[in-house]
Amino acid sequence: MEMILLTGCLVYAWHTLPHEETGQVQQTDIGAEQEECDMPEQVLKKDKTISEADLQDCYAYQMLSEDEKVLYTEIVDALLSFQQDVPLSSCDKTEISRVFQCVLNDHPEIFYVDGYKYTEYMLGKTLRKITFTGAYRFSREEVEEKQQLIDNYVNQCLAGMPENADEYTKVKYIYEYVIHHTEYDASVEDRQNICSAFIEGKSVCQGYAKATQYLLERAGIFATLVIGRVSDGESHAWNLVRVDGEYYYVDTTWGDASYQAVEGTPSYPDEKIPTINYDYLCVTSDQLEITHTMENVVEMPECTAMADNYYVREGAYFTCWDEEQLARIFREGYERGSTYVTLKCADREVYRQFQDTLIINQGIFRYLNSPDSVVSYTTNEKQYSMSFWL
Repeated sequence: MEMILLTGCLVYAWHTLPHEETGQVQQTDIGAEQEECDMPEQVLKKDKTISEADLQDCYAYQMLSEDEKVLYTEIVDALLSFQQDVPLSSCDKTEISRVFQCVLNDHPEIFYVDGYKYTEYMLGKTLRKITFTGAYRFSREEVEEKQQLIDNYVNQCLAGMPENADEYTKVKYIYEYVIHHTEYDASVEDRQNICSAFIEGKSVCQGYAKATQYLLERAGIFATLVIGRVSDGESHAWNLVRVDGEYYYVDTTWGDASYQAVEGTPSYPDEKIPTINYDYLCVTSDQLEITHTMENVVEMPECTAMADNYYVREGAYFTCWDEEQLARIFREGYERGSTYVTLKCADREVYRQFQDTLIINQGIFRYLNSPDSVVSYTTNEKQYSMSFWL
């Protein structure tokens, strides 16, 4: 038997998850070089822990090339089973970084990983092999404990979902549930994964988005994570969902925003201020891109459908002035005991007409029960929406 000893070196480096502040992967060289190493010419493959069928609804995975898909399964298998020093089929560090992010975008259940370490096996100046180890935040025992708490949250959430709910109703219910049970807090631990939202009840955009994705998937709704920036340049995360065969964008973080009355009494009761903004529930690419810019690791679809947009489904979407529809919205709002109503206009021209008629010319009092002739409202000119307190 012939034994070959290859002279080379090992180089170690860490990759961490994109930070919310920068959205960029940072790399730090923490290792040293060795004079010699044994480098086997053949790599023994371990049994896979995930099947092709399991990956059918993984959006990022489906957008990869065949070679990248192989790398994806190697990484996801390693992370799901806490493997270390797993040989990869690719020696392209840029490709590894990209595919690793795809894995995390598709799998919010891998909450215990926040980066990875790779080891380069060099033969002289030639890179011959790279092995991969996840940066595991918790031990297996800690993961099991946290998973139990996560399961309790998920079970409680899904138990309250309306019976025989259609896909739109499921998305709306989970959107509202996450908002009502999560407080935005940039100081909370594990804010970039589902633990913050499900265990602490506090999170930031990526925690909101991953929690929404996790719940939607448990409810049988396709969802994935989307990375980008918002109008002020800050990095951000939201979701792509599929409802009745059509793609829509959902931003639960931006849905968790209390409106502020911009006119009327300055002491309007806090309990009547809306806690949910529906401008980001099942929206098109055009609607989203007014305030969001995508910088996602894979190309996202052009979302054009409106059938399951919140305002369309709730009968509060106006393509023209419609006094009968407007009267119905306010009447039903009072009948339900709502504290406010929100309506959305199809374009700037319709929005201007509503603004002139209802606000400037005070036509709102034809629909509003206001004995003291005071109205409190807010408008969103970018989204062509307006809300009125009842």
